[in-house]
Amino acid sequence: MEYSVGQFVILGALTFIFVGLITPVMRSLAISIGAVDAPNLDRKVQKEPVPYLGGVAIAIGIVVASYSSLLAVDFSMETFRLASYVLIPALAIAAMGLVDDLRGLQPWPRLIAQTLMGIVVAIILTATNTMGVAFDSTFLNYFFSVLWIVGVCNSINFFDNLDGGAAGTVAVITIFLFFIAYDRQQILVSALAIVTAGATMGFLIWNRAPAKIYMGDAGALFLGIIVSVLTIRVNPGIVPEIKSFSIPLALMAIPILDTTVAVSSRIYRGISPFQGGRDHLSHRLVRLGLSRPHAAFALWGLAAFYGALALSIYSWPDTAGYPLMVLGGLLWVGKLVLFLRVPSE
Repeated sequence: MEYSVGQFVILGALTFIFVGLITPVMRSLAISIGAVDAPNLDRKVQKEPVPYLGGVAIAIGIVVASYSSLLAVDFSMETFRLASYVLIPALAIAAMGLVDDLRGLQPWPRLIAQTLMGIVVAIILTATNTMGVAFDSTFLNYFFSVLWIVGVCNSINFFDNLDGGAAGTVAVITIFLFFIAYDRQQILVSALAIVTAGATMGFLIWNRAPAKIYMGDAGALFLGIIVSVLTIRVNPGIVPEIKSFSIPLALMAIPILDTTVAVSSRIYRGISPFQGGRDHLSHRLVRLGLSRPHAAFALWGLAAFYGALALSIYSWPDTAGYPLMVLGGLLWVGKLVLFLRVPSE
């Protein structure tokens, strides 16, 4: 059965409205139980405590919209299983993130939990043959899937350091991902991508500067699983495979850039990569003179540029694929050098 773009837009809009409505409920709950991010560290920029639990609203919105749409239009045990293979691991890692938000966890237990979940998801992807582009080697499929899942989870978690920065960027990424998946008629990938875009934009109503609620680790890690699995599942269908592999990298280019800049800076300064700090892209943009809202717009714009690059590689792989890949790589390296030259603190 073929679905129109309009039907997907309606699905995304309903998710947007739903998350926009339940986020203030989660905000009130967070305040009542004391789940707030207090401005008690130098790297904190808010002047007043800001509630967590925004990630719970995002997760509820995506799960409810996903299963409701399946029940409404295309329910079968096969589609239920395929959706659950993404949503259940995402909920599991979000639960760990919620514990971190409420009680605090050390970096290593978090990394171990992410790695274990990455292994579980990689096994599922391989066993169900739902990888969009796969290597001939099973070992390589496992290795790079786990590496990608853990890397994307941490990149989005690291990226959540600016009001609206992570939510808006994930919305941009999943919108471009939707267009590619829809053109390939990957219905489940398309649906989950547009639902994720709607959920993050609905949350953005309350998370834009000055943020009234944060998504916390629960939301960032939940979105990390969703985005990492969707970018693995999407099948651009272009050859050689290096062009197909470049599309997820382009879509995730800015969160990966943020993580690379922050980790490189911390290693250079002799501090732990897991230690928080004001050395992310957002902080450096502010030090360059941008306001915090304008820094968020800049990050969304950069994500949109690389999203358009990914879509262009997909659309014109034979005539423009390699030149666009080279252009994107050179610009990414140039941005890396530029941001590393900006003072880290």
